[in-house]
Amino acid sequence: MQSAMFLAVQHDCGSMDKSSGNSPKSEEKREKMKRTILKDWKTRLSYFLQNSSSPGKPKNGKKSKQQTFIKPSPEEAQLWSEAFDELLASKYGLAAFRAFLKSEFCEENIEFWLACEDFKKTKSPQKLSSKARKIYTDFIEKEAPKEINIDFQTKTLIAQNIQEATSGCFTTAQKRVYSLMENNSYPRFLESEFYQDLCKKPQITTEPHAT
Repeated sequence: MQSAMFLAVQHDCGSMDKSSGNSPKSEEKREKMKRTILKDWKTRLSYFLQNSSSPGKPKNGKKSKQQTFIKPSPEEAQLWSEAFDELLASKYGLAAFRAFLKSEFCEENIEFWLACEDFKKTKSPQKLSSKARKIYTDFIEKEAPKEINIDFQTKTLIAQNIQEATSGCFTTAQKRVYSLMENNSYPRFLESEFYQDLCKKPQITTEPHAT
């Protein structure tokens, strides 16, 4: 199956330079770039898998700061394909999806969505205001370090709303980003080699009896 990373090369999260022509040198350059991206993608997800395990007792009676995840069964992983919300509701699935988006260089979408989820749970008006400004400077304003792809009107409305922040400041933008992930990144994640491997049931091998 074609890797999702090769599909991502041609997609909106990080497309190649289309003006490079069809010369042998430019073709070789593109292929080399694809191999580099694919290697980075596999490295990130392999590292994630290796560091995912059943939570055990912390050593020396100290609590471990590193979060661990329980690798899902093939049946559990298959549930993620039924709905995008199923994937986001799973801690392992969410972490895997984040790693996948990082490999596609568009992790700002899931980071913004998670920041909005945290923002909506904030009760203190003072914290609500400070979090709203941080989300705006991180994701919304022009040339923000993790600027998300939303229209100018929505950005302007958010800039006005955060002056008197409420839990609904980013609702419109969050819905747009959710839809973008659900329609673009999520299908590519389901087609990825990483996800397909999670869904594979282990083959039971039997040793031949000695005669």
